[in-house]
Amino acid sequence: MDITNPSDQTAADQPAYFPAYFFVGIGGSGMMPLAMILAGRGATVAGSDRNLDQGRVPAKFDDLAAKGVALFPQDGSGIVSADQHVVASAAIEPTVPDMIAAAALGCPRATRAELLASLFNDSRLPIGVAGTSGKSTVTGMIGWILHTAGRDPTVMNGAVMKNFATPDAPFASALVGAGDTFVSEVDESDGSIAHYAPRIAVLNNVSLDHKSLDELRALFGTFIAKAETAVVNANDPDAAALAARLPRGQVTTFAIDASADLRAENPKPEPFAIAFDLVSRGVRTRVKLAVPGRHNVANALAAIGAAMAADVSLPDAVRALASFTGLRRRSDLVGEANGVAVIDDFGHNPDKIAATLDTLHAFPGRLLILFQPHGYDPLKVMGTELVATFVARLAPEDLLVLLDPAYYGGTVTREVTSADIVAQIAAQGRDARHIADRADAAALLVAEARPGDRIVVMGARDDTLSLLAATMVESLAG
Repeated sequence: MDITNPSDQTAADQPAYFPAYFFVGIGGSGMMPLAMILAGRGATVAGSDRNLDQGRVPAKFDDLAAKGVALFPQDGSGIVSADQHVVASAAIEPTVPDMIAAAALGCPRATRAELLASLFNDSRLPIGVAGTSGKSTVTGMIGWILHTAGRDPTVMNGAVMKNFATPDAPFASALVGAGDTFVSEVDESDGSIAHYAPRIAVLNNVSLDHKSLDELRALFGTFIAKAETAVVNANDPDAAALAARLPRGQVTTFAIDASADLRAENPKPEPFAIAFDLVSRGVRTRVKLAVPGRHNVANALAAIGAAMAADVSLPDAVRALASFTGLRRRSDLVGEANGVAVIDDFGHNPDKIAATLDTLHAFPGRLLILFQPHGYDPLKVMGTELVATFVARLAPEDLLVLLDPAYYGGTVTREVTSADIVAQIAAQGRDARHIADRADAAALLVAEARPGDRIVVMGARDDTLSLLAATMVESLAG
């Protein structure tokens, strides 16, 4: 049996068969929800993770174990049979002991994206969410709308969806449903978006992150062309240009204060919420969101467009979004002490960072930002744009502290460093500092903070940033 066709079914009502899976790097933001979905569907799932070996974020691995997932050190000891199907992300190198053991035994292997795409494509109604920014939030919004509408969807997300998180499921980045719909964000960073065949495709935006704009245009254009309905952001010039290549009846456009099938007008922001008028087919509907920012207006339009393409009524979609509470690490208020708020945010590329800073600057208060770039390669690709974003978006009184980029081993070139980025930002008149040690950086921001300030912890690919944000709240209170 092909690992990338785990059900090996020709009809959806046939009983599913799953091999035994072993996930190398099971705690990753893309690996954990996929493992949860397979375990929830009855598969035997095991895995390893270097963060488990290092004792990082133990609650995450406790949650996996509670779901029946067997966990092993990443030393090859968990891979003992050629019948095990080994799943690894592109970041796992062949020198990792688990991969050496899998090669020695001849285990079938697949990437995370190949396995996810197989599950996605085999569903009756696959809804794929693409774009450089906003994928996780739109995926969560669509999932919540469909869940509220009684459609019992399966949802694959790269972030914890607060609406589905409970004491028994604190890391709810996946939802296992029995309905026809499979909602997933799809990743362009490694080109794996090419594996997906959506019936409904969402394209939020096209901007620099991991690949050049020409590469992104080709990947996103092919992706939306496969869909019966493409829901596309008309405010984004590149996304709109890609949509213009498709037959008009295949596209639903959305935009803020611009011509589109779904148009948002009169946004009214609040510190942690926003409302707007939705105009569709001449009908005006007031939409209220419990998440902040103009970017979330765009995310809501995308989700509504996808839900309507899946035959959810506009009133039902709007009603559901009013109770959508957001994702963890997306402008997530961790706590407040002595008049200082601490916010945990996933911002790591220019668009995401700009959206967060614009949202926060709509209200009074200085920003003290701790930013950990998510890798040396992305820093090289996005360096110029990151500098421009921070120079344009930081207020004169704001303070930006950059840590060294996240690094978990393996070969990497360090042609551009955090110190380089800081030097360029500071040269243009903004208060930016490079502090390699995160404890020292956090201590500086806590010491600098005064009532009315907002401390923002930013970065991707590192769950311990959330723990750092929580310790900063404790330090402010102490």
